[in-house]
Amino acid sequence: MQTAKRSGASSGDASSVDSVVRGSPARVVAASDFQAAGLYDPTAPRAADRLALLDWLTARGVTLEQMVDAHPRRQSLSGLAGDLALRPRRRITARQIAERRGMRVEDVLTLSLAAGLSPRSADEPVYTEDDFALFATFAVGATMFGDIATRRFTRVVGSSLARIAEAAVSLFQVNVEQAILDAGGSELALAQQNLRAIESLKGTRGVLHILLSAHIETANRRLREARPERAPDTPAFAVGFIDLVGFTTLAQNMASRELAAVIESFEEAAYDIVAAHDGRVVKLIGDEVMFVTRDAGAACDIALALLERFADDRNVTPRGALTYGEVLVRSGDYYGPIVNLASRVAQIAVPNELLVTPELAARAEAQTLRFEPAGRRMLKGLDKPVTLLSLSLRRPDR
Repeated sequence: MQTAKRSGASSGDASSVDSVVRGSPARVVAASDFQAAGLYDPTAPRAADRLALLDWLTARGVTLEQMVDAHPRRQSLSGLAGDLALRPRRRITARQIAERRGMRVEDVLTLSLAAGLSPRSADEPVYTEDDFALFATFAVGATMFGDIATRRFTRVVGSSLARIAEAAVSLFQVNVEQAILDAGGSELALAQQNLRAIESLKGTRGVLHILLSAHIETANRRLREARPERAPDTPAFAVGFIDLVGFTTLAQNMASRELAAVIESFEEAAYDIVAAHDGRVVKLIGDEVMFVTRDAGAACDIALALLERFADDRNVTPRGALTYGEVLVRSGDYYGPIVNLASRVAQIAVPNELLVTPELAARAEAQTLRFEPAGRRMLKGLDKPVTLLSLSLRRPDR
């Protein structure tokens, strides 16, 4: 009978991969044990590949019980080693954390939800010892900023990290996993690559710390420059909305991968162009981007550059609006009449049109920019018509 001592299945592994999963010492598990547990069918088309994966997992200390627990929940066995390596420490419950921190269980669960985590009960062992630091850090923040403000900040961090996490998983699935599957690769090959990807997160954590420090430095400068002397939470900014006309129709008629390529192209252009002009992308929802920048002229340059980038695209046509004035800054987002106005104006612009307010135009005077009257428009939610101008690039012969 074959056992987990069949080392040929993993002889080509890198030593770094071998050392990641730390469970109990590898035990001898027979193929019949795997079969009895419902993990292995010797008559299946790729039975040898499955057995090689199960041997590899066993050799790394993954127990038969862990494999069985993962399998009925439709958790991929090829991802099990990576999953265990990602958060390997002993699991504890919300109730245990509350007892150790001197907190109410309800407060632990509330903070977990704010961070974007959702344990099903106070007694479900989903936390690790590392997670304990989250609650200690919250206590420090609450002392300085108050419970409510710290909880709001935790929501921002949680939602942002959730997006980063999904982007990381998608990066692996699209660029690594799909390539292995398309090439007819084995479950073992996929498991080894999955584990290597988890290993690479060690370096990513350091990168996130470096980038966060750099972005805090930039945010400090931008918001200090923009804020009034005695009203730090209502700085003055140029606010822009750009969307793609025709996207809805495109989404109904285009294959998912082709549609994703359009979205990725739009997002890449938005992030690069806005950053190049010292602005910030506040949110990007499908076919629409909202951005802010301190300089009204830079806002015009951003909007014009986005229009130019998609000028030759037959599928979609950009349009947008720009306003300027005081905004309310909360939790990394921007609110107020100026923001609402920009959003409303963008909705009435025609394809390839950029509409701006007189306040924006007055602060963006430049020889390269051209502002022409666009009439007075009635906008949804407003009682009075709004005077608007159209923005274009001044041609040398005009």
